Amino acid sequence: MTRVEVAVVGAGFAGIGMAMALRRAGIEDFVVLERAASVGGTWRDNTYPGIACDVPSHLYGFAAHPNPSWSGTYARGDEIHAYLEHVVDAEGLRDRVRLRTGMQRARWDAGREVWLIDVGGAGHAPDLVVADALVLACGRLTEPAIPALEGLETFPGPVFHSARWDHGAPLAGRRIGVVGTGASAIQIVPALARTAAHVTLFQRTPAWIVPRGGDAYSDADRARFAAHPEALEALRADLYAEGEERFASRSGDSAAAAEAEAIARAHLEAQIADPALRALLTPDYAFGCKRVLLSDEFYPAVASEDVTLVPAAVDRIDGATVLAADGSHHDLDALVLATGFVSTRQPYADLVVGEQEQTLAEHWSEGMTAFASTVVAGFPNLFVLNGPNASLGHSSSVLMIEEQAGYAARVLQARAGRVLRVDPDAERAYTDEIARAAASTRWMTGGCRNWYVDDRSGRLTLLWPGTVDAYRARLARADGSEFLPDPALTPALTLDGRTA
Repeated sequence: MTRVEVAVVGAGFAGIGMAMALRRAGIEDFVVLERAASVGGTWRDNTYPGIACDVPSHLYGFAAHPNPSWSGTYARGDEIHAYLEHVVDAEGLRDRVRLRTGMQRARWDAGREVWLIDVGGAGHAPDLVVADALVLACGRLTEPAIPALEGLETFPGPVFHSARWDHGAPLAGRRIGVVGTGASAIQIVPALARTAAHVTLFQRTPAWIVPRGGDAYSDADRARFAAHPEALEALRADLYAEGEERFASRSGDSAAAAEAEAIARAHLEAQIADPALRALLTPDYAFGCKRVLLSDEFYPAVASEDVTLVPAAVDRIDGATVLAADGSHHDLDALVLATGFVSTRQPYADLVVGEQEQTLAEHWSEGMTAFASTVVAGFPNLFVLNGPNASLGHSSSVLMIEEQAGYAARVLQARAGRVLRVDPDAERAYTDEIARAAASTRWMTGGCRNWYVDDRSGRLTLLWPGTVDAYRARLARADGSEFLPDPALTPALTLDGRTA
């Protein structure tokens, strides 16, 4: 058994960011539980060909750990994984991270007022971690969404999800089917097209795609960033400002969205000469309704003789033949499922049992909710990072993680032995606040079905419907009144150094 003040589950950006925030708040009694064999989260799990971030590299990192060594404007996946490994070492966190130790179940023990966390994993016997507070930093892109395709089990060749890439599968010179045209697929298809005999791409819905641009950084660039950290800080500030400006076009400001859509249409027209193919690749929903993608390689690959675009979903599979909903048949040797993740219904929620013997999944049965996108009524001393309304559609998610981690550390620092029980009215009011802010956005009104909205309630549950500045200001207004008074302790908690 391990006894700690804080247990953090997950060692990706969120878990590492939380560990850093705890350290800066003077909280040293914590452990980070990671089910895999290394840190890195999404950037450890996703190793498909062509993987890179679509947020500028100098914004996609912790403010306290600028990296002068990024290879270019957009970092490769392996670079980001290496960056997270570096941050763990730089922060001296290795002895706090328990690898191959997954959370099997977490239950609030009302009598002892602690979280009992059953852990285990490859090479580890079942064990128990007892913690005053529990931080779920499990990420929103951890469990692949596998479509229920009739006959999938009959396919004789390799079949795998993009997030579980089979590097041993013989793909060179083969006929490869790719299901999906989202953020992963537009990177995978050009990479596969260079070595495959042919790529067949099954598109259910086209995406709005804008130019990626960006450059490789030279040795001189990297040396300058290393020698002049103020230049790196200025670049990050510029990238942050650009991201905040981008919110208008993504959320639905008419003028900004029209300008951005014109850029996307011009990009499509410049790269796809065939009017019929161009029509198939043109979305019929508002710009910003779904995730806007960045690529300079996807359209040329689709337009080449190496790729066939099937403008229909997969209907069923019969052995090596994939039948599409448009009636076409395609004989393939391998199948890649670039079908996204279980995002609005987080798998870890089934494992967490709160004060009233209710699971977090049951509490979220009509969509994820939390006050400040971080703390949940009925689940004392629990914090969720990268969960309800904590993602962004316009900038770096790391910015939100840092704000959430700072809030959680601030609350824990001021706790002074109190049990933090979220006022249900505060959670409901925050949920209503989110709904009002989201109501007029393209995510809700743009005429598409996206992974930001929970289909059980029709609420926007994944994205924060505002700028990073707005979220920072919202957390600054959280003064401790979101927590119920602890009857065992007086006075009540506040976060400004005063008591009430």
